[in-house]
Amino acid sequence: MKIDKRIIPLAIGGLGIGTTEFTVMGLLPDIAKTLQISIPQAGHLISAYAMGVVIGAPLLIGYSVKFPPKKVLMAFMVLFTLFNGLSAIAPDYTTMLIIRFMSGLPHGAFFGVGTVVASKMGGKGKEAFYISMMFTGLTVANLAMVPLVTYIGHTYHWRFYFAIVAVIGLFALLFLKLWLPNIEANQNTHFLEELKFLKNKQSWLVLGITAIGFGGLFTWFSYITPLMTGISGVQSSQMAYVMVLAGAGMVVGNLVGGIVSDKLGPEKTCALLIFLMMISLTGVFFLSEHQNIAFVLTFMCGALSMSIAAPINIMMMKAAPKSEMMAAAFMQAGFNVANALGAFLGGIPLEYGLPFNYPSLVGVGMTFIGLAISIRYMYLYGTGTSSEEETIAECVSCDK
Repeated sequence: MKIDKRIIPLAIGGLGIGTTEFTVMGLLPDIAKTLQISIPQAGHLISAYAMGVVIGAPLLIGYSVKFPPKKVLMAFMVLFTLFNGLSAIAPDYTTMLIIRFMSGLPHGAFFGVGTVVASKMGGKGKEAFYISMMFTGLTVANLAMVPLVTYIGHTYHWRFYFAIVAVIGLFALLFLKLWLPNIEANQNTHFLEELKFLKNKQSWLVLGITAIGFGGLFTWFSYITPLMTGISGVQSSQMAYVMVLAGAGMVVGNLVGGIVSDKLGPEKTCALLIFLMMISLTGVFFLSEHQNIAFVLTFMCGALSMSIAAPINIMMMKAAPKSEMMAAAFMQAGFNVANALGAFLGGIPLEYGLPFNYPSLVGVGMTFIGLAISIRYMYLYGTGTSSEEETIAECVSCDK
């Protein structure tokens, strides 16, 4: 299959974002030692970045909706490159905390604009596939860049990690300039107009599927290391290979999710994937003590964790036909809420001394709720039309 080079700049941007977001988790002890702080304090750097994502997505999109998407994406990548570069030379904890917050600001906004641009480049029938191609950068980051950069950070110095991310940002800027097509800006909108999509039930159902249903997988991913070492009998030294296996699943699942969504439709694909998540997490709970099965489930859960990205984003854009970029930005906030919610709820059984397979049981409950919301969504909007389009259709029918 020939790759459309126009999508490559968005994928490179996703590669940089995925590398900076996930590598920090493996380098927290190194960062804590250099900055003379505790590991829990170093963990606040992750929270600061996530907070930047949630706040930056709607604010930056709201400010930039009237500008051409190409210039907007380049501006976001300038911010991303600048603040990751500054992270490499941050002298103390407080400065680093502020810079990590600033680094997170363009994350959701970049994917918000990029999602809409990718769908327009794909055209009718290929929207989900092109969106999945953009997210390929994020999955390749988990497969290759995160293990590589983590190794470099451990072996030499964690500051090289941020420097490498900044270099990736520079490459993304270059290819955005060279290959991304010029798309006209929407001049007939403003910040409050962009937020109107939050008034319809359809948008909130999609956000609910994302935060609760997708959050179920984070009950597994947040505690994958103690699960595999404590329940499945994997040696700590082998966990890097386990993470590569999960990353490989993400790469495959992301592309398959986009292809299946274009064939079945995003609504049916989303419900199917949520159901498979529930089955896989059930398997993690009951079968993780069998190491070979645990490896298979790691690949499956990794694949499912990214397979839903394209169809759920398409559903959100249909729910907000006049606020596509803002809606896509809110989806990034939704994914981060899923991350936080899954980690928090999944940790509750562990606080009561239960084994490390129990977080996935919480995930089964979360995905069950997500499936129920998905079924409700299909019942109300199964045709794939937006709520606004349905209202117009009803009015036309009345006039006739």
